[in-house]
Amino acid sequence: MFDWDDLRVFIAVVRGESLSAAGRLLRMDPATVGRRIGRLEQAMNVPLFAKSPQGYALTEAGARLVEHAEAAEQAFSLASEAVRGHAEGLSGQIRIGAPDGCANFLLPQVCAAIAQDNPELEVQIVSLPRIVNLSRREVDMAIAVSAPTAGRLVVQKISDYRLHLAASQSYLKDSPPIRSLADLQGHRMVGYIPDMIFDKELDYLGELGMTQVPLASNSVSVQFHWIRQGAGLGIVHDFALPVAPDLQKILEKEVSLTRSFYLVRHADDRRLERLNRFSEALTQGMRVELSRLEGLT
Repeated sequence: MFDWDDLRVFIAVVRGESLSAAGRLLRMDPATVGRRIGRLEQAMNVPLFAKSPQGYALTEAGARLVEHAEAAEQAFSLASEAVRGHAEGLSGQIRIGAPDGCANFLLPQVCAAIAQDNPELEVQIVSLPRIVNLSRREVDMAIAVSAPTAGRLVVQKISDYRLHLAASQSYLKDSPPIRSLADLQGHRMVGYIPDMIFDKELDYLGELGMTQVPLASNSVSVQFHWIRQGAGLGIVHDFALPVAPDLQKILEKEVSLTRSFYLVRHADDRRLERLNRFSEALTQGMRVELSRLEGLT
C-alpha cells in the first residue's frame, strides 16, 4: 500500500518537472520530495520518473498514473468542499496568472477586496510576460488577452478595456508638437521587444505601422515607467492612467485601441464550487474596477 498524500507529491513533480519546483509548490524541502517519490515508486514497485540533469521525465508507468492521480486530486477537492459546505467564506490558496499590465494595475485592488471579505483566503498573482500553462497547473486560473482555442479549457469574457498613446507632460514640453500620426516619426517610441510579443493582441505599435522601437521591454511596467519618466511616448492602458496624473493622452481619436480580458480555467475545475465562487467575484470585481478607473481618465 502507499500513502495517498504521496500522489499529491507525484502530481507536483509532474507539473514542476523537478524536485526543486515541486518543493516550492508544496513548501517542502526538495530532498523530502525526492524521498516521497522514492517511497511511492517502491510501494508501486515500478519507476515513475526517468531522472536526468535536465529534470524528471515521466516513464510509461508514470504517464499512466497521471490521469488517476489527478482524478484523486479532483475527488479530494470535491469531498473537501462538500464537508465544509458553501455558506462559509472562501479559504485556502488560489493562484492567478495574468499579463503584467493587468497584474500591476488592476488585479491588486480587486483581489485585495476579495481577500478582505474572506480572511482565510490566500491569493497569489503570477505576473508573466507569456501565456501560462493551465495543463501543467502553473496556476488555478488565468487572465488572457485573447481567447484560447485549443485545450480542455473553459473561457469566459470578462470585459473590454481601452488603450491610448500617452506621454509625460515634461516630454511633450521639450519635444516637437504632435498633431498627426506622421509627426510620431520624430519621437522616441516605447513598446514591446518585437520578437518577445507573446500574443498578437499586444502588438500595438505594429498595428500603427511602427517597427522601430528605440526603448523596448517585455514588461508593461517597465514601459509605463519609461513613459512616465519622460523617456518617450507609447501605448498605455487607460486603467493605469489614474496612478500617473502627469501622463497625457496624445492623438486620442486617431490612436484608440480596444482589447478584451478573458478568464481561462481548466475544464476539470468546473465542479469546484470554491473556484467557481472566486471566479465570479474576480470577474465582477474586474468589471467594476475597469469601469471606475477608465471613468477617471
